[in-house]
Amino acid sequence: KTYPEVNFLNYKDRKKILVTGGAGFVGSHLVDKLMLQGHEITVMDNFFTGRKRNVEHWIGHENFELLNHDVVEPLYIEVDEIYHLASPASPPHYMFNPIKTIKTNTIGTINMLGLAKRVKAKILFASTSEVYGDPEKHPQDEGYWGHVNPIGPRACYDEAKRVAETMCYAYQKQENVDVRVARIFNTYGPRMHMNDGRVVSNFILQALQGIPMTVYGSGEQTRSFQYVTDLVDGLVALMASNYTKPTNIGNPDEHRIIEFATIIKNLLGGSSEIVNKPPVEDDPQKRKPDITTAKKHIHWQPKVPLMVGINKTIEYFRSELRRSKHSERNIWKPEYL
Repeated sequence: KTYPEVNFLNYKDRKKILVTGGAGFVGSHLVDKLMLQGHEITVMDNFFTGRKRNVEHWIGHENFELLNHDVVEPLYIEVDEIYHLASPASPPHYMFNPIKTIKTNTIGTINMLGLAKRVKAKILFASTSEVYGDPEKHPQDEGYWGHVNPIGPRACYDEAKRVAETMCYAYQKQENVDVRVARIFNTYGPRMHMNDGRVVSNFILQALQGIPMTVYGSGEQTRSFQYVTDLVDGLVALMASNYTKPTNIGNPDEHRIIEFATIIKNLLGGSSEIVNKPPVEDDPQKRKPDITTAKKHIHWQPKVPLMVGINKTIEYFRSELRRSKHSERNIWKPEYL
């Protein structure tokens, strides 16, 4: 088996890095970047939404280890850095088992903070723009406290992420744990789960299959989409920085949902019609990050233009739909080569 060529780091520069949820959509792209840099990576995933296929191109590499482990159970290993990404992140997945979603983000985060405390590791927690809820402030900066329904259908995710942030800063204050908090905005790209119910994957799959493209509500809601490699660059830059407060990582390029559906329909042609369905409860009406903090403190801003990212994502889903037997692979090679 051949592997992508990884950089060589001597023992002083090579880090042992744990990525929880590392077989998921974002986690697997992060693993690609860290592996290519030459670090030793341990991926922990319980494969609820992650897939072994997302990281199969690294299995067997001497710098790579894959653990089938649930973050709700304690883990005792030696690491220098922890990227804590483990959690279902799309509404159908986190609403499927709300109690498990809460446990993953609370007990799971306590387990990772405890590990960081014991081995003196730096930890980055992947929070979400959902901590702002259905915002009354636009665009959203890190100082905004949010507008969240604590007992709504999305609360299992929104509130669990909010309390996880609280726990990060409690551990920082009381135990001097070195924490980073990234508030991640809508992200798309290859390796997205096909059934995750998110806007981009829904529209692309529906258009490719020639079935109606469903827009929930009026379609006037806005979202800001960033390509996954931009997000990964932001996470790595935040981990390497000395900035410890919450940091928005997203693309301020705002689009209406209906506009987004039209872009994808025009790109793919086909017979799909755009149809409106009743709105989803507590669905945020506006979502746009203020990334002043990221620009100033970690020197990061998104680079990938929307059309470039969309075309790569379409290419991935088209290949995925073509597969008719197990031996047909759809391995998306690391984009950081």
